[in-house]
Amino acid sequence: TSSSATECDEVESEAEDSDKYVRRLLRSFAKRILSPTQKLSYRSQVVEQLVGNLLDVLQERLANSFFPLLQPAIGVGSAFEGWSPHGHDAVYRLLVPLKPPRGHAFRLELGTAGEMPAKDCRVRVELECTCMKEQLVENTLCFLHHPKEVLRRNPAASILGTLCTGSYLDVLKTAQWFQNLVRSAWGEMPQSHHYSMKVLPSRRSCKLQLTSASGRSLFVEMLFGLQQGDSDVFLSSQNTQAFFTPNTTWAESYAVAEVKFFRHMARHAPPEALHLKCLQLFAAVLEGTSFSTYTLKTVMMHLLNSVPLERWSRREFLVWLQDILSYLLGCLEEKRLDHFFFGNENMPEDIVLPPVFQMAEPINLFQ
Repeated sequence: TSSSATECDEVESEAEDSDKYVRRLLRSFAKRILSPTQKLSYRSQVVEQLVGNLLDVLQERLANSFFPLLQPAIGVGSAFEGWSPHGHDAVYRLLVPLKPPRGHAFRLELGTAGEMPAKDCRVRVELECTCMKEQLVENTLCFLHHPKEVLRRNPAASILGTLCTGSYLDVLKTAQWFQNLVRSAWGEMPQSHHYSMKVLPSRRSCKLQLTSASGRSLFVEMLFGLQQGDSDVFLSSQNTQAFFTPNTTWAESYAVAEVKFFRHMARHAPPEALHLKCLQLFAAVLEGTSFSTYTLKTVMMHLLNSVPLERWSRREFLVWLQDILSYLLGCLEEKRLDHFFFGNENMPEDIVLPPVFQMAEPINLFQ
């Protein structure tokens, strides 16, 4: 009896010590991670407003041209998903969807038929007849039927001669065109009084360094994308994994679907849920190793999609760190990590994927 009481006291003492350890760990964790994630949210809003203003200026300039129509930017990547391995130095990436100007059409060529995921994607630019619109819109040119000399005299030339290689939209020419637009339009921005702007070297995107009067910098990268139908899958100007990527190759991107997934989880998760903090902690720990952050993010998406969100509580923090490692270890042992969007039947309804994605066989990212 006395020995049983002593054992109970020891168990309670160990439990108290464990609770104290967890609290100390969480306080240390919060100091390292919580503040950066809060700043990520604030800075993401600042960047979204700034890029929105910039696109408004550019759209006004391009209103009567035959260049691509710039659509509202979509924040993508870890900073807009609510986590980042780089904390204060995060790069804020946005996808700027492009639509064809009048008299033109974009035809998306998704590589080899049936290939999943699609590779070697290209965007063919085709001319469309606008003769019927001439009766409704004054001075409307038809690139198919107007005499070539009339078109040559028009300063707003077809994008086929400026942004294309052959009949295909050229990523490098598009990026250079956009960078030049940004340089010339920055002085019209309200934020130009608060930030100095520098366009950083980039072949397939537009990278900006914005420096405030206090010397703090924001790094913004704008990619260009073409939407596949009405889905959340785009062809993007981002780099592909190939050693050499032709200028007319656009990469299939799931970044918009991914950010929508994390926002869906944020809406349904309890306020104390720590899934983003777990992701940011592991991303920071694994940085510089052979593990990519995309591998880690895919592991987290699979776990979030299979475990009730209320279980991602502060009390279960250490358990979830162990579960994430266990899931990753299992993938390494099996040499298999399934792509999150192919063949996944348990997808939130607000994420729109091409029908072929749902019918596809699961794809092993480790291959």
